Amino acid sequence: MTSSYCKVLIVDDEQLIRQGIKYFMNWEQEGFQIVGEAANGQEALEMVAKLRPHIVITDIVMPLMDGEELTKQIKLHYPETEVIVLSSYGEFDYVRSTFQSGVADYILKPKLDMQHLLSVLKVAAERIPSLQTPQGQGGTGVPLEALLERLLTGYETTPEETARAAAHLPHPYYCLAGGRLVTRTGPLRVSEERTQQLLATVTERTLPGAHLLALPTAEPVTAILLNVEEQALPQVRVWAEALAAELGAGGSTQAAVCLSEPFAALERTGEVYRDQLQRLMGVAFYFPGQAVLSGQDLPEPPARREPFHLSRFADEFKRERFAAAFDYLQEHVQAMADDYTTDVFEYKTFLGNLIFNMTVMLGNMNYDVRELEKNKYAYFKAIEEARYSDEAAACLNRFVAEARRSIEAKAAGSGNANMKQLLQYINEHYAEPLSLTELARHFHFNPSYLSSFFTSHNDEGFVDYLQRVRTDKAAELLRAGEATISEIGGRVGFSDHSYFTKVFKKHTGLSPSRYRRQYLGDEKEG
Repeated sequence: MTSSYCKVLIVDDEQLIRQGIKYFMNWEQEGFQIVGEAANGQEALEMVAKLRPHIVITDIVMPLMDGEELTKQIKLHYPETEVIVLSSYGEFDYVRSTFQSGVADYILKPKLDMQHLLSVLKVAAERIPSLQTPQGQGGTGVPLEALLERLLTGYETTPEETARAAAHLPHPYYCLAGGRLVTRTGPLRVSEERTQQLLATVTERTLPGAHLLALPTAEPVTAILLNVEEQALPQVRVWAEALAAELGAGGSTQAAVCLSEPFAALERTGEVYRDQLQRLMGVAFYFPGQAVLSGQDLPEPPARREPFHLSRFADEFKRERFAAAFDYLQEHVQAMADDYTTDVFEYKTFLGNLIFNMTVMLGNMNYDVRELEKNKYAYFKAIEEARYSDEAAACLNRFVAEARRSIEAKAAGSGNANMKQLLQYINEHYAEPLSLTELARHFHFNPSYLSSFFTSHNDEGFVDYLQRVRTDKAAELLRAGEATISEIGGRVGFSDHSYFTKVFKKHTGLSPSRYRRQYLGDEKEG
């Protein structure tokens, strides 16, 4: 009887079913090894070509390619592979078709019992000439890769299994390294040949003799178990810095290598991964530019910050005190970014919610938010995909800048309307003893503010504009030739004749009398 495992591939579009089968029992002790799982027939067929399992357990109804077609393809291209079908009560016609294709057996999902599945697997294994499965003999222990997967997912292992696995590792100390490492060509996959060459080169140069194992983690997370001698522990950070530098040189967008504390018991791998490495990978979001991050690099957390008061922010908005509102918002966002204990999901959700709320509030206040409405989803996506806190904050800042433009556009329009009313009032009351103070009182403006407002919204200041209006009216009366120059000066608002003459000449280049002679050819003394 050989010591080989019978390799099994699980195919089901329900993850809970796959996980339930995978972790229900210690398959290795029964002589089986779960080598992979797939969510549909198309994905499964690719894995069969790569993994060459002895047995495929497959659901019958799945997207892309169902179990019936998968069975046909397996039996056509890999006739030595046995297939066991999982089905529901109403799928017997499908099951009957798979039997015609050579399926080994079928099990009803509602009656799925692991002991029954085990017995079906053993019967199927006996049909494979190249394999005799060790039934109930305990096998040779759990393979190291399978043991590490169990440790990471929190499933229990026996001390004997861990000891046998650790015996295959040459050094007494361990350390976990990794992160969300993404290069220009995509997530860093330790299984890829170019990545293995990179790791081998860096390790040979900075940590010779170390043993590296890739941990089975979900992408884009990359995690590596380093097995080293005690005297090599100080070099682990040097290794991590060299790896980060290589990744950065390759154009990575996230090259922060996170490092756990060293530990001496292999069974602590799952605990260290969950409590240290995963925490550091989250914390790295708040440390842009940090090449290597370990627990020792983390400063003391800041004092507990004040919660954000949305009511205060909304009140400032409603009062159109936008500068105060945006200052308050940006101060709070900065405080969140400075606190690395802030949950990343909480931080990103907060930014997205503020963008949504500001768009709604501005729309309710009759601001033109069409561009904001159109662009807000791009901001949501950019925040969600941000790899660092400052990238996410920059998305919010771009939105705030766009919101300010919308606010300023309305303010400019409103300012033009106000200016039109001011000019109309001057044109109607120019003959009165009009002053900036009188105008400010009439329109309920502060005189100094009105002066700057007038200048910023008009080519001329208040005094120059009023003088021009009076001069234009005086010129009109002079051309009519019916009133004396002194009378005309009084009619257009000048109580002093000499001052009227001076202002008129300044604006026209001619004295009132000369202006009249030029246009009428007849001088009338005032």
